[in-house]
Amino acid sequence: MNFKQLEAFVRVAELQSFTRAARQLYMSQPAVSFQIKSLEESLGATLFLRGDKKVILTEAGHLLYPEARQMLRHYQKIKEGLAGLRGLQTGHLLVGASTIPGEYLLPLLIGGFKEHHPGVQVTLKVAGSGQVDRWLKEREIDLGITGAPVAGEGLTCLPWLGDELVLIVPPGHPLYGRQSATVEELLAGPLILREPGSGTRRTLESKLNEKGYALDKSRVVMELGSTRAVITAVQAGRGASVVSLWAANDLLALGRVHRVNDVDGLDLTRRFYVTHGQDWLGSFVTKAFIEYITAGEVCRLLLKTE
Repeated sequence: MNFKQLEAFVRVAELQSFTRAARQLYMSQPAVSFQIKSLEESLGATLFLRGDKKVILTEAGHLLYPEARQMLRHYQKIKEGLAGLRGLQTGHLLVGASTIPGEYLLPLLIGGFKEHHPGVQVTLKVAGSGQVDRWLKEREIDLGITGAPVAGEGLTCLPWLGDELVLIVPPGHPLYGRQSATVEELLAGPLILREPGSGTRRTLESKLNEKGYALDKSRVVMELGSTRAVITAVQAGRGASVVSLWAANDLLALGRVHRVNDVDGLDLTRRFYVTHGQDWLGSFVTKAFIEYITAGEVCRLLLKTE
């Protein structure tokens, strides 16, 4: 049974004529007869009694008619809804993001996307990279943006914007005013860091490991759950930290904290990653949002705001 058969059945039932139904459906009469015959064979029941001048519904036909009309209405509603999604006139997108992209990049991007597609509802959930990873793997969000790549069955992870981690210190710190420091001086602390599992923490650990150092040998005095909290603690003189340049820019410009430009030549650059399910399932909104945030002019706009 298919919708073409149901449509032919409903038209014949309403018009009581194969000929008139064929004209309305822009089909030949034999084609309509074939659809009805196929439907009857599929259901194992005769649906019409055929007379000389008109056809009338059998008991089975009377039973099927209201259900067939309802199915066709639902089918039309689905088609109209999909058409709206293709044109991005409607839809809903659930984005999960780690702290840096979630607090400093996506609010601007979502605003720009909404200007182009005001009918689309976008919900942003911000958490640590580890939580975003879990959301993705459990399919609780449509896409995730994190500071470390996400691996998992059925997921596609794409590199996105670049980022740089920077060492910041408050006034009065031994490294204040310095342009360079050693890794030993960094690890001697006091250090204020994001919680284990965050993208920033994982990147720092990886970069130190490449140089033969371990972060667990450092003097960590605080572990905080957000980058804003980390920077506030640094500004208050509680210690130094390594944070995203996207997050530190404003305070650096105001002179509230100082950036140590070089730590033994340690490469603290990284990328953000956009991860989504490989099975789009018709998610026109997800696809359009990824195309929007990866467009060259949008990336250039973000870089100008850095």
